[in-house]
Amino acid sequence: MRLDNLLRMLMPREERFHELLERDVNNLRHAAEVFAAIAHSNSLEERRVKLVELKAIEREGDEITRLIFEALNKTFITPLDREDIRSLAKDLDDILDYLEMVGQNLVLFELSESPEALQQFAAILVKLVDQLGKLTALMWDLGHQKEIQAGIVHVSELENQADELYYTVIADLFKHDDAKAVSILKWKEIYDGLENACDECKDFTHILGNVVIKNA
Repeated sequence: MRLDNLLRMLMPREERFHELLERDVNNLRHAAEVFAAIAHSNSLEERRVKLVELKAIEREGDEITRLIFEALNKTFITPLDREDIRSLAKDLDDILDYLEMVGQNLVLFELSESPEALQQFAAILVKLVDQLGKLTALMWDLGHQKEIQAGIVHVSELENQADELYYTVIADLFKHDDAKAVSILKWKEIYDGLENACDECKDFTHILGNVVIKNA
């Protein structure tokens, strides 16, 4: 066992990070569910109402992120490498920001349609965020290493589905000669944001995978 890992085990640690990250990912789960409701709605007014709820969840996420960073600045010995904790928290915050931004743009652009691709993206994101929650709960016990690796693979598979969906929907947007340019740009902005959210989910698992390797 490496000396730094041995010292980390022997010295008293601040365990609140476990609680804060769990709270953070559960908040993100709630956001993904609310966004899915926005995505499935055909009413612009209903989307406005749900957006208010999503914005409140996003503010809660910002507060949790602030608490994590504050705890990092005050804690001498952390249960995991402090930069890894910071990166995990930042990725969760970024995913939530993308969901809020896409929801905002759907309302701002006055898009009331609920195309199949939008619903599919929402479904993928709900599954991705659920996997992040499971992985976050598992990462504190290296006895779950096989389950963690399987979860990381599943996230990669879901993100690949999102990639394929993104390329398909963008190609479809631009293949119609009679399509209005402004409408194309609006929907491209929506799907770009959703693709970015999925990418951040995969990035989260890259960091988590490194955490497992470093602490094995």
